[in-house]
Amino acid sequence: MLLKILKKIKNKEIRSFISFFLTAILGAGTNFITQIPYKSLFLYLGFADKPAFNLSVSAGYLTATIVSFIPAKVFAFSAKESGNTRRESVKFLIIALVAWGIQVGVSSLTFDHIANKYFSEYSLFVREKSSHVVGMGFSFLANYFGHKFLTFRSTGIYDKIKTRNIR
Repeated sequence: MLLKILKKIKNKEIRSFISFFLTAILGAGTNFITQIPYKSLFLYLGFADKPAFNLSVSAGYLTATIVSFIPAKVFAFSAKESGNTRRESVKFLIIALVAWGIQVGVSSLTFDHIANKYFSEYSLFVREKSSHVVGMGFSFLANYFGHKFLTFRSTGIYDKIKTRNIR
């Protein structure tokens, strides 16, 4: 049913964004939920609070990347027809690594410089999860624009570079 609705949207850019957004919801939900048990695991393993938070954000992101690869490939960018899964997987991984760094960095900076500074009256859990959501938002943008311009698209930069004549 959802695919039928998406096919009715005429504007290709809007359809692509909505498809990516729906696929991202799966990844974001996985990311958001798995970060909590990961933090408990890292605390149990003896990490201090701050490193446990950063590691749990990293682990949650990596879990979400694995979970959302196939739906992103099939639905968000209609890449199933390309037949070059290996190349797409490498590009997906590169973009995911950049977005991973952005998510961990922004989450950590938000936690240190905004959540702890301006919202210290809230619980540690709320400050961490809020910071994590901010990091996820920036990661979403990095993923979207990375995929829009570099992968799963015949009009992507990768293909333009590949077809360009070098003199």
